[in-house]
Amino acid sequence: MLDANRRLIEKYYHELWNAWNFALADELISPSVKFHGSVGISVQGLNGFREYMNLIRSAFPDFHNTIEEMIAEGGSVAARLTYRGTHRGAIFGVAATGRGITYDGLALFHIEGGKIVSGYVLGNVIHLLGQLGTTVTAR
Repeated sequence: MLDANRRLIEKYYHELWNAWNFALADELISPSVKFHGSVGISVQGLNGFREYMNLIRSAFPDFHNTIEEMIAEGGSVAARLTYRGTHRGAIFGVAATGRGITYDGLALFHIEGGKIVSGYVLGNVIHLLGQLGTTVTAR
């Protein structure tokens, strides 16, 4: 089971995200998925997940995920990732800059019945915002 769960997450990143193969969402992800993405947005269900993917794709059409490390235990898989892309569309209210971005993150997935039922991804958004030329102020 652990190997199958690892392969599922590898397919999720390499084929769904890196190749923008939206059709794989039905195969890999539960219709009732709860997902928190690396840019801090939470969505529910496959339609919400697809909207999130479209947001990322519109901002970074060449968005690429690299799995640096992965740990699987029971029905959970954790991954340490590096994200790269070129800022070609608005995100966080910042118009396209054409700048290359690189930031890191950690993801935790829960898998049931061979599908992702939840995903929680924390990306280094402060580092990403700095690359987009914005500053973050503490409140």
